[in-house]
Amino acid sequence: MARILKGEKLEQELMRLEQMEQYEKEYERSGIVCGIDEAGRGPLAGPVVAGAVILPEGCRILYLNDSKKLSEKRREELFSEIKEKAVSWAIGVVSPEEIDEINILKATYKAMRQAFEKLSPVPQVLLNDAVTIPGLSPALVQVPIIKGDAKSVSIAAASILAKVTRDHMMAEYDKLYPEYGFAKHKGYGTAAHIATVREHGPCPIHRRSFITRFVP
Repeated sequence: MARILKGEKLEQELMRLEQMEQYEKEYERSGIVCGIDEAGRGPLAGPVVAGAVILPEGCRILYLNDSKKLSEKRREELFSEIKEKAVSWAIGVVSPEEIDEINILKATYKAMRQAFEKLSPVPQVLLNDAVTIPGLSPALVQVPIIKGDAKSVSIAAASILAKVTRDHMMAEYDKLYPEYGFAKHKGYGTAAHIATVREHGPCPIHRRSFITRFVP
């Protein structure tokens, strides 16, 4: 259970969250605002996953932040709270096979479009973590924000949904291919993971286009 904040620490946290709402407040007059982010661009194995989130105006979710700055326990707690409080949320997933086929950048954009297109109501403004997604309506306002997952509550929420969803998927893959340790490293190129690939060869969820530099 999350530690309860009181007094000055609670005020500091609320001020931090208020600063992270600056983009939502700036663009809310243009329509419904959505945050979007991905997880899994860099790993040697597994899918790339995107999250998209519409939060209600003035929504307060304590500790909301860039998923990389949070512990696994905190991410799991926020994962449930975000889904409970969001107006709408959605996930997009692109497989390692398709990543090899179309490349990781196009696969990332595809996962983001999948997530965005599942949302209801349809947003008019999309806050992105440093990218502009091709293939969406030109009427959609896209706002690329560098390090947006630490600057926007909507993007932060999306980053947590994407990260936790992907981590859960990799834990399931670990049961299928236990020798690779996916539950621990989530498919990233750790020394132990690379050594295992060299010993056993790639498994069906490895990205062939990523591991060619480690195995023949």
